[in-house]
Amino acid sequence: MRTPRTARRGSAARWIVRGGTTPRAPRRGSAALMVAATGLATAACGLGGEADAGSILHKRSLVVGVKEDQPSLGLKRPDGTYEGFDVDVAKYVVAKLGVPESRITFRTTPSSERETALASGKVDLIFATYSITAQRKTKVSFGGPYYVPHQDTLIRASDDSIKSVRDLKGKRLCAVKGSNSWKRVIEERKIAARTVDAANYGDCLTKLLGDQVDAISTDDVILAGFAAGRPLKIINAPFTDEKYGIGLKKGDLAACEAVNRAVTQMYQEGKAEAFLKKWFGTSGLRITTSVPQFEGCT
Repeated sequence: MRTPRTARRGSAARWIVRGGTTPRAPRRGSAALMVAATGLATAACGLGGEADAGSILHKRSLVVGVKEDQPSLGLKRPDGTYEGFDVDVAKYVVAKLGVPESRITFRTTPSSERETALASGKVDLIFATYSITAQRKTKVSFGGPYYVPHQDTLIRASDDSIKSVRDLKGKRLCAVKGSNSWKRVIEERKIAARTVDAANYGDCLTKLLGDQVDAISTDDVILAGFAAGRPLKIINAPFTDEKYGIGLKKGDLAACEAVNRAVTQMYQEGKAEAFLKKWFGTSGLRITTSVPQFEGCT
C-alpha cells in the first residue's frame, strides 16, 4: 500500500491505494443528503436489522431449555441425556435452524425459571410444556404453538369421588410453583380446592402416590406420561385448551418466524404425527395431527 497523498488545500483528502482510488469526500452540499440517508438506515435497523444481528439465528450452537421430570415429554435419563416429545420436537426445529444435534445443549429449566433463563441468555430456546399466555407474552416471544393439549385431572385409580373439575372442591390439589394449571382451577373456575405446594410435577407425582394430595390437574399429555404403569387414572374431563409455545428471548422476531416455518414443515412432513404416536400412541389420548394455528410473532 502506498502512503496516502494529501490533496490541495481546500479540497477533501484523497487516498490512493493499489488497485484503485476511493471516492472524493462529499461536498458540503451533499452532506445533508448523507445524513438523511444515514437516518433512514438507522430507522430500518430499528425495524429489524438490530434485532436480527442479535438473533439466535446467527449462533452455531444453541442451549435448549427442557423439563427433566415429565415422562414422555421431557425426562432426564440416568446417563444425563434427555428424551420425550418436547425433546424430539426441539431437535427437529433446531436442525431446521441450521444447528445439528451435536451442537445442542439441553438444560433443565423448571417452570419458575423459564422467563429469567431466556432473558439472561442461560438458554436460547425453551421447549418445556410452555403454555402461551397473554401475561407471558409481555416477557417472552413465542413461536408456535407446536401442539395444543387440554387440561385434565389425574387421581389415584381407587378414587371414585372425582369425576370432573368441579369435584375438586375441598380436595387437596397439587400446585407447582411457576405453573398456571392449578390457578385455572382455583382462580378461573372458582373452585375452592386446597392447594399443596410442590417444586415440580415430579414432586406432585410423589405426593399423589403418597396420599399427600388428591389430584394433579394439568395438561393431558403430562398426565398421560405420569399415569403409565402406575395405579393412577385420568378422569377424561378436559376443560381448557393449552398452547405449547417455543420460548424465545423477547424481541427475537426473526427466530420466531423461522421456528414457525420449521413447525409447519414438521407437520407437513408427518414428523409431528410420528413423534406424537411414538410417545403417546398407547396412552389412549386423542392426538391432533394438523398444524396448530400460530399466535403470531410479537
